[in-house]
Amino acid sequence: MNNNSIKLADPKQAVIGVLIFLFPFLSLITPFGIGLASFTFLIAALFFLKPGLGALRRHWREVRWVVIFFAFNFFYTVACFALRDQSLGDVEKPARMLFAVSAMMLVMAVKPERKSLWWGVIGGAFVAMLLVGYQRVVLGEDRPGGLLNAITFGDIALSLGLIALAAMIDVRSVRKVFWPAIGALAGLAASTLTGTRGGWLGLVLCGLLFIQYSHVLNNRRVRAVVAFTFAFMAATYFVPETGVRERVRQGILDITTYFSGGSAFTNVGVRLELWKAAGILIEDAAVLGRGEEGYRKVLEPLVREGELDPVVLEMPHFHNEALQAMVTGGVVGFAAWFGMILAPFAFFTRAMRVKNASKQEFATALAGILLVTSYFGYGLTEVIFWSVKGAMFYALMVFLLMGFYLNAKEANASDSSRHSREGGNP
Repeated sequence: MNNNSIKLADPKQAVIGVLIFLFPFLSLITPFGIGLASFTFLIAALFFLKPGLGALRRHWREVRWVVIFFAFNFFYTVACFALRDQSLGDVEKPARMLFAVSAMMLVMAVKPERKSLWWGVIGGAFVAMLLVGYQRVVLGEDRPGGLLNAITFGDIALSLGLIALAAMIDVRSVRKVFWPAIGALAGLAASTLTGTRGGWLGLVLCGLLFIQYSHVLNNRRVRAVVAFTFAFMAATYFVPETGVRERVRQGILDITTYFSGGSAFTNVGVRLELWKAAGILIEDAAVLGRGEEGYRKVLEPLVREGELDPVVLEMPHFHNEALQAMVTGGVVGFAAWFGMILAPFAFFTRAMRVKNASKQEFATALAGILLVTSYFGYGLTEVIFWSVKGAMFYALMVFLLMGFYLNAKEANASDSSRHSREGGNP
């Protein structure tokens, strides 16, 4: 039996591999997939606490800023809960996002196969496409979203598609590129079927990243698949059945109507009015913000005085991640949110610049960059962290990809050291 067979036969790796596969696979087709994954990773990590903590200490210098900003977000929320009249539920999401570090510790301790994550991403994107395709075509729903909000569903599906694109770097033969390519197209198609426009901004930013890091795409066929995928997304504009062209035209009409003094009660008009309201609120409480509920008490008199449209009182958030953080948490809250974006981005960007890195390192690092960049793009017109599922998908995927990257880096260093010793023998 060879070493690979022994590795595959390890029951611990097999079990953890199944858990990792189920996380992206169930994320969009069940109401419990993401929540179940967060608890199972945490519980499983407790069984491997000693090696997990050892791996965390070993790589602390590399991961510390990511962990610190997730912890800072949690402790600042706890402080706000203690000082303001906020519900205990406000603390749950930051706590679970911080505890997602257990996924990274678990991966580093057990060292499961990366393919468990890649196959889960591919399968999750494909079944998501089937689900919203059924809702759109058979049930005739205009904005299908599976069991989630259409925007959240579309954004997560797009992230799955982008991660599948990065997985193509990790395949061992050109023929196997087919499967992650299918996952990428399925994720993009699922997002398109939801009619979500905010995801397009994330896609544009990710397209620029693919251009910047095109040198890591390991062959011409992979580059061709990436180019075809983005061309496919662009082509949906010219297919009336997708509704993309109509959504673009409606968005332009909404903007024109709003700035000509018309109704703000349109998809884009509501966002513009909310951003106007956020600007007013930020001026009065710039340092610590007003909390999740406190800002509404200020909005009500502004609406009565006619300074703002009543529609702002009907929305649960400000449809912009940065503005939401500034209004509710001030500059400190903004730093907490932006840190959870910037720190992982810096981690994966540094990983992409490492010389003599393996394709496995490149694949996991690129997947991480695309995830973080896409979420930043979503946050320009949506508060995806408002949703527990949206926030937990991000946190779990960031830490999983970090763990798999660090495993690949250690394996590459070990192989290089072994080859060096063997090369030096007579």
